[in-house]
Amino acid sequence: MNVVEEILAIYAARGAGAYFGEAVSMTEHGLQAAHFAEAERAPPTLVAAALLHDIGHLVVATPDDLADWKSDARHERSGARWLAARFGEAVSEPVKLHVAAKRYLCAVQPDYFAQLSPASVHTLELQGGPMDSAAVAAFERQPFHRDAVRLRLWDDRGKVAGLRTRALADYRELLESLATVER
Repeated sequence: MNVVEEILAIYAARGAGAYFGEAVSMTEHGLQAAHFAEAERAPPTLVAAALLHDIGHLVVATPDDLADWKSDARHERSGARWLAARFGEAVSEPVKLHVAAKRYLCAVQPDYFAQLSPASVHTLELQGGPMDSAAVAAFERQPFHRDAVRLRLWDDRGKVAGLRTRALADYRELLESLATVER
């Protein structure tokens, strides 16, 4: 099974589930984030990162009901590790930093918090809340922090019930071109 077939199989098995308190499925959420990345003419690596940014929720078991979350699932880390074994850093690193980007934006943009969905507010609390000034400075030193912020904003927008996007299989060529391994 190659990388793209592996991704399609993961989403076929688990992606139809509700996206933790949002009005879209896990698959729809990723497709919408990729849709917004493409609308902004993001580079292919960042489109792939947007598409797959929450794959950590699908490759590691997490409670289906957000109310059952008592601690952070750290899906950004498990997802980034999974992606790093298959793609380069330009895909995996923004994924690794997309939760930190939410915490960062809450710290540096006063109006950002008000834009978060109730589910994102809940997970923000579990993820440590807004960053302090030392964490902001450390985040800004990360090589992919700007890409992570862009990804985070697409992530926040990707929760629209009924939004028409491309299908997951439509990203086959893009993902194949970026894969660093053959499986």
